[in-house]
Amino acid sequence: MRRILLFTVVLVSGLLFTGRLFYLQILNTSYAGLSENNAIKRSFDYPQRGHIYDRNGELLVSNQPSYDVMVIPREVEPFDTLELCQMLKMTKEALVTRLEKARVYSPRLPSIVIPQLTKSEYAYLQEKMRKYEGFYIQKRSLRDYQIDFGANFLGYIAEVNQSDIEANPYYQSGDLRGRTGVEKQYEDVLRGVKGVKYIQKDRFNRDIGPYKNGSLDTLPQPGKDITLTVDAALQRYGEELMVNKRGGIIAIEPATGEILALISAPNYDPALLVGRERSANFTKLWYDTISKPLFDRSLQAEYPPGSPFKTLNALIALQEGVVNTEESFSCHGGYVYGRGRKLGCHHHPSPLSMIPGIANSCNAYFANVYRRVIEKYDSPQEGMDVWNNHLASFGLGDFMGTDLPTGRPGFIPDSKFYNRSYEYPKYKWFSTATISNSIGQGEVITTPIQLANVTAAIANRGWYYTPHIIKSIEGDEKQIPEEYRTKHVTSIDPANFEPVVQGMYDVYNYGTASAVRIADIDICGKTGTAENYTKINGEREQLTDHSIFVAFAPKDNPKIAIAVFVENGYWGSRYAGKIASLMIEKHIKGEITRTDLEEWVLTHSLEDEYAKPLSGQPFYINDGKKLSGIPEKPQL
Repeated sequence: MRRILLFTVVLVSGLLFTGRLFYLQILNTSYAGLSENNAIKRSFDYPQRGHIYDRNGELLVSNQPSYDVMVIPREVEPFDTLELCQMLKMTKEALVTRLEKARVYSPRLPSIVIPQLTKSEYAYLQEKMRKYEGFYIQKRSLRDYQIDFGANFLGYIAEVNQSDIEANPYYQSGDLRGRTGVEKQYEDVLRGVKGVKYIQKDRFNRDIGPYKNGSLDTLPQPGKDITLTVDAALQRYGEELMVNKRGGIIAIEPATGEILALISAPNYDPALLVGRERSANFTKLWYDTISKPLFDRSLQAEYPPGSPFKTLNALIALQEGVVNTEESFSCHGGYVYGRGRKLGCHHHPSPLSMIPGIANSCNAYFANVYRRVIEKYDSPQEGMDVWNNHLASFGLGDFMGTDLPTGRPGFIPDSKFYNRSYEYPKYKWFSTATISNSIGQGEVITTPIQLANVTAAIANRGWYYTPHIIKSIEGDEKQIPEEYRTKHVTSIDPANFEPVVQGMYDVYNYGTASAVRIADIDICGKTGTAENYTKINGEREQLTDHSIFVAFAPKDNPKIAIAVFVENGYWGSRYAGKIASLMIEKHIKGEITRTDLEEWVLTHSLEDEYAKPLSGQPFYINDGKKLSGIPEKPQL
């Protein structure tokens, strides 16, 4: 019995040891993986980033070679620190700091020591680096801009940070990715896929050839080229017109929603954010808190829309049936209401019906129309929400959903907003309390791209496509989201657009923009002068008005819709109207006949205006707490 027990114990123990050895040597690969990690080096081959073209095939962005000095901390052997620092043109302290940072990131993964060497620096270093174990030079590609404009929508690429690496295992320290604009939005398309080579090393850490004869190696896949909807010639011209001015211009093709120009002023040369000087240049741009060149005013700046907003109030009034095109209202220098309050207006014929009311931008007409919309319903709250819903159908009060990674929603007030502001039901409010909304002041806030989209919807007589900047992606049209091919229909019946379009057409015929007409082009437009406020030490201060203009052309089968905002530009036709007319002529004719307008715009600057005390506020701020009050000045 004892013999059997002893034999059984020995047999079971032997089987257990055998099974464990089999598992460790055959089945379990963790130690093999660890061994391979120590014996195998991965080397990346970075692909060419996709090129960027404009709608006419003009190359906007290509690539140029760049070289980074890399280090793998665990492979570093003792070296002449002073000599290496002299070669790399850096201090010993800087080198030690970067090596320590690389070691913290990963002892066995590569990190950048010196980024973006030039070709001449690379030629000088490539042979000398061989004697510094653990250091090597990695070839990459940087952007090579073929244009010196368009930085706001093109964006830039920069080195990934730790959060990027943690969020996406594709990236490693030293990799580059899109940070803003198109480069960020279409990063996955543009970047391509890195190739990988596995190099086997011996016990002395020397390279002995491809691992498994290169069977696991992969080739880099270049990024895909993309074509944008932007017309480079129109973009260039618009940026020239906005020199020494601040503001934004958005031009859209109404039939497709394609963005033809996306101008933010002041802008900067995109080449400034490429190469070794990128960090220093970015710091200068970032800390320019006056002109804010990194702030995209065409997408992010929020302004009161001023008188272009009157076209929307006219459409809502027609849809709600509270006015027809023949009914007239008198204007005696403005609209008087309440206890002697007056919504001022400029001099024009009186009384006026809808079409001449739009052409002459009559504040009294639109104050009457707006009150009728709000007062149609049993309570001002109900009327306000109906008004709000109509505006929402034009894309106002929310993000436009463009394929650009930045933007602002603007603001369209509703009954909840005014109930909070007036502490309802403790205090009641009525249509006259919100009368500034009738002329695009008060609490109404829009961005340039929103107002351009509204203009495109009017040009189309009631529908629009979400504005977008991507036209095509190399080899894969399906990557363009369906949302940019989906038609959005407003809450206004198509027939109600015709009188408003006629009114905008007459703005150029005999109205507030008659001085900026373009021969042989039927343009429909609307001037706007928006009051401009800021807060200084808690007090509301008025600055020079903004110049605003919206337009589309031709009147039938329109090819372009445009919105122009010029900060502190006085009144609508002074700056914005001239710029809009020139942009329209440039797009439709390809040349300029109104050289008088062009010369005036190119030779006039607003820098003195921006240098005045209290100026330099880049966009209107509505804090949602204090109502903005009633404007007393004429709004054109």
